[in-house]
Amino acid sequence: MNPHTRFTLPPELAATEPPEQRGLARDEVRLLVAEAGRTVRHSSFRDIGSFLQPGDLMVVNTSATRASAVDGLRADGRPVTVHFSHRVPDVDEWVVELRTPQGAARVHDARPGELLLLPRGVTATLQAAHPDPSRGVGSRLWLAHIPVEGGVPGWLERVGRPISYGHLRTRPPLSAYQTVFAREPGSAEMPSAGRPFSPRVLADLTRLGVAVAELTLHTGVSSIEAGEPAPAEWYRVPPDTAQQVNTTHAGGRRVIAVGTTVTRALESAADPRGRLAPAAGWTELVLGPGRAPRVVDGLITGWHEPTASHLLLLEALAGPELVGRAYAAALAGRYRWHEFGDSCLLLPQSPRQLVDPVVTRPAPYGPGPSWSTAPDL
Repeated sequence: MNPHTRFTLPPELAATEPPEQRGLARDEVRLLVAEAGRTVRHSSFRDIGSFLQPGDLMVVNTSATRASAVDGLRADGRPVTVHFSHRVPDVDEWVVELRTPQGAARVHDARPGELLLLPRGVTATLQAAHPDPSRGVGSRLWLAHIPVEGGVPGWLERVGRPISYGHLRTRPPLSAYQTVFAREPGSAEMPSAGRPFSPRVLADLTRLGVAVAELTLHTGVSSIEAGEPAPAEWYRVPPDTAQQVNTTHAGGRRVIAVGTTVTRALESAADPRGRLAPAAGWTELVLGPGRAPRVVDGLITGWHEPTASHLLLLEALAGPELVGRAYAAALAGRYRWHEFGDSCLLLPQSPRQLVDPVVTRPAPYGPGPSWSTAPDL
C-alpha cells in the first residue's frame, strides 16, 4: 500500500557524505519540528531539547552497525556486491542481498544453487529465495550457505565494509555509521535517526529533565521494494525500559522514539492497551493502516524516499496531514535526505495514559540470558 504522502525527491537533496565532511558537527544538521496545531519550525539538531518537555522519555537504539558489505564475483566472472542482513536462527545460513558494484542496483537474475566467490577464498551458495522460496529466479533476498572458519561475523570484521548506496560520493569508514549509543554489533545498516546525537545534546537533555532509556533492535538491509513485506528483525526491550515507558505514560508525559527501529521494538513489546513488558525475539510487526502505534507519542526520524514503507509508519503515528506538511516544508527548505542528512521531530498528540505503571506481564522468553542475549547476527 502506498503512503498518502506523495512527493518527488530532487536528486540534489541527497546527503552525499557525512556532515563532518561538509564542515558540520554531527549535532549541527538541521532539524524540522512538525507539531500538531502549530506551524512547522526550523532549527538545529543541537537545540532539540528546547522542543521537548521535562518528564518526556526519549528511547534510543544501542545496536552498533556491522561491516556488512563485501565485493566478490559470480561464477561467470561478473562482479557482485553482497549485503549481509542476518543469520537465520538455528541454521547455518544467512539472509543476503545481491547488488551490482558499489550497491548501485539489485541483481535480478540470481538463482538457487549459484556460487559466489568472496574474499579470502570463501564461497557462498545461494540456497533459496527469501522469504518466499518458491520465487526462484529474481528474488531480492536469498538464503545463503557460507562456511567460514571462525564464523561469518569475524570474517566480515576483517574483509567487510559498511553497506552504502549510489547516492554517496565516497565510502565513509565504519566509525561514521556508529551512533553515540552504539554498543552491541548486529545492525546491517545504521539506525540513522540516532546519528545526530552527541554528548553535548545528551547533557542538555539531562539538564532539561528529559530522560533517556535504551533498547536494541538490529536492522536488516533497508532497500525494501514496493510490495515487499518488512523483514523480521531481532529486538530486545529490557525491564528498566519497559518500566520507564509505563511510568512516563502514567505521569502524563510523552514517549519519544529515536527512529523507526525504536518504534518497531516498542510496539512489538506492547499489549493492546499500550502497556509495555520486557520482551525479546524476532519481530515481523508492520505499523501502518490498521495498526497504529500504541506506545510512541513522538518520533525523531530522518527523511525517507517517496516509496519507502517507513512513510506508512510515520502516517500511522502522526497522520497524513502532519507528515505531508513536514515533507512539504522539508522540500521547500532544501533539507538533506538519507542516512547522513537532516532530521525531523514529529509531535502529533498528547501522551497516552496508563492507570498503573507497574509491569506485570512476564518477558516472553523468560528471565535471564534466554531473552536478554542476542543471537549471532
